[in-house]
Amino acid sequence: MSTHATTAISTTAANGSTTAVDPEPAVNRSTRRTGTPLPLTRLVSVELRKNFDTRSGRWLLLSLGGAAVLTTGAIIAWAPAEQLTYSQFTLAIGVPMTIILPIIAVLSVTSEWSQRSGLATFTLVPHRGRVLLAKAIGAVMVTLPATAAAFGVGALGNLAGAALGDVPVVWDRTPSDVGYFALGQTLLLLVGFVLGALIRNSSGAIVAYMLYGFVAPGLLAFLAFNQAWFADARPWLDAKYSQDALLRGELVGDGWSHLAVTSVVWLVVPMVVAVVSVLRSEVK
Repeated sequence: MSTHATTAISTTAANGSTTAVDPEPAVNRSTRRTGTPLPLTRLVSVELRKNFDTRSGRWLLLSLGGAAVLTTGAIIAWAPAEQLTYSQFTLAIGVPMTIILPIIAVLSVTSEWSQRSGLATFTLVPHRGRVLLAKAIGAVMVTLPATAAAFGVGALGNLAGAALGDVPVVWDRTPSDVGYFALGQTLLLLVGFVLGALIRNSSGAIVAYMLYGFVAPGLLAFLAFNQAWFADARPWLDAKYSQDALLRGELVGDGWSHLAVTSVVWLVVPMVVAVVSVLRSEVK
């Protein structure tokens, strides 16, 4: 006969009958006996589904496809005939993706704080590090279908543009360019993820990413144009400079060193700070 670690408590009813009551709920006994955490794959699938279960998530997903189609149509309508190339279509489609993908990453990591669901999440899975890792993997996985959509819609636009413009079809993108494009989008997405983990407020993190992606590069480019000393130092300081070159497939030679240094400074170090902050912060 099996025995429990706890002792049953006997209660006596009004009619004199005695009932044994186990003070430990069945759920707690099951958890204590197994002690097995949820698999990371299940956590990733849950976090990936949470990205698009909300109304904002679904709209962001739809906006990826809509932006690709609208951008392709704009190039066919207004671009000169000599610019109707495969690279032109894919790079143009990639521009709105550099905004939408990081926003998806921001919302995925800030939902526990902005929507006040952190207490439920971290009660069900009391391992914040694993939850954060699952969120990061789920966000990065969105890059794969987004890249496929960019090159798929770009291919259709390239064929349609060549036919309408009566010009030869130019296929000037290689498989390595696809990898560079996906890696560049992933780095930008991770920047949004890190900002979300640091700020833990959706609006604040999105504004911070806009400053990083669009305001700071313009100011640094203006400084490099007017100051010769900064023109040489800019690739070592401006992370977006190397990331944009990677998206275009133009990162060669010292460019990889520039990308590695700026990624450590602007991505890896802030990510470590963000993880420590999330692990120590109070969840309400």
